Amino acid sequence: MISSRHSTVVSTAPPATSDWAAAFVFALPELWALVAEHCGFVCAFRLMLVCKAAREGAKEWLRTLPHLVLSGGYAGGGRTGQVWRLDLGELQWEHVADLTNARAAHACCAVRGGIVVLGGYAAVEGQVGHDYNSSAGVEFLAYDSQTGGAVFKTLPPLSCGPITSFAVAVDESESERGQVLLIGSEHEHGSSSAVHLVDLETGVCTQQPSLLSFEGRGFDVCAAARMLDGQIVCVGQTFKSLLTSSEEEEEDDEGMCEDDDDVVTAQVLEPYDEGDPGEASWRWRALPRTIVRRLSGRACVLSDGRFAIFGGRVNGASVTTSSCEVLTLDGDGERWEMLPAMRERREGFACAAIGQCVIVAGGLHSRTVEVYEEALGLWRRLPCSIPHEKKLYHMGSALM
Repeated sequence: MISSRHSTVVSTAPPATSDWAAAFVFALPELWALVAEHCGFVCAFRLMLVCKAAREGAKEWLRTLPHLVLSGGYAGGGRTGQVWRLDLGELQWEHVADLTNARAAHACCAVRGGIVVLGGYAAVEGQVGHDYNSSAGVEFLAYDSQTGGAVFKTLPPLSCGPITSFAVAVDESESERGQVLLIGSEHEHGSSSAVHLVDLETGVCTQQPSLLSFEGRGFDVCAAARMLDGQIVCVGQTFKSLLTSSEEEEEDDEGMCEDDDDVVTAQVLEPYDEGDPGEASWRWRALPRTIVRRLSGRACVLSDGRFAIFGGRVNGASVTTSSCEVLTLDGDGERWEMLPAMRERREGFACAAIGQCVIVAGGLHSRTVEVYEEALGLWRRLPCSIPHEKKLYHMGSALM
């Protein structure tokens, strides 16, 4: 307040308020990028509706996510060699390249910034359809920093011969190109419980502890994934004896069975100490049976570290399921629990966990893409169907 003989003037400058500070902070896209990272993939799209800064921040975080890459598979009446990637920020598919040899039901995983494709049922010139032409071929997909495009490189073939299997990358730095673990195999003569460690530089396959199976029978692998602690969980089935038609009829449409003491459906590869504390070995150990007996499902590890399996074909019946379940391994015991079912039944589809969500795409009976929001336990359909006119199934999938 300024006084004089003639008048009094009051200065009223606008105060710096907390509202002004908050408005300044919330106008920063960097803040909204952090919020998007914290709340996950689906929530990031919701943030785009808040304001301009939120939209810019959410998109900034979404652009940091890897792409979901699909390789090969059965498309319509035969195998395809096409490779597609899904931009999770724009929800658009882009054709990346083509495999040197069209194939389906092959092993596929991310290794050292690229994607490796191993074995599978490869196409043979002059043949169409789903004939069994097992391959031992290996291809590696990586991005060329100079051209910005995808480049395929043919690697040495598998020394163990033609195989269809599931691949899990091994955390190591000694090999030139990396190593993967091939778990189980399937061919026209049946299934195998063999496990091989593959050196991608040489193609040499070193036998590892085999999957648990009864009386030397094979183990039909449904899905496998590496846990956060390095252990590997595998789901499938093996029998002490062949089921009769009457026993098969005891299953319901969702594959729920009782009194199946002769069925192993889940096991874990874990370290154990044989007495020498300096040399720990690895072995498979049986886990509690899954609630639903299934084949051709897919699995991943959720953001909380639990192993989850989705969909597949119900054993003993030609029914594809939308059911899902999750495995908890903690101090309270090992147990399976049901998760909310997918919106559609799927078999032989793509599956990946990212941003506190799970994305599933395609499959034998669907071209759609769904996302599971872990925090809310909800499935939502994404507006980006598989880029094939009919369907795509038994393809390879990985994040890159």
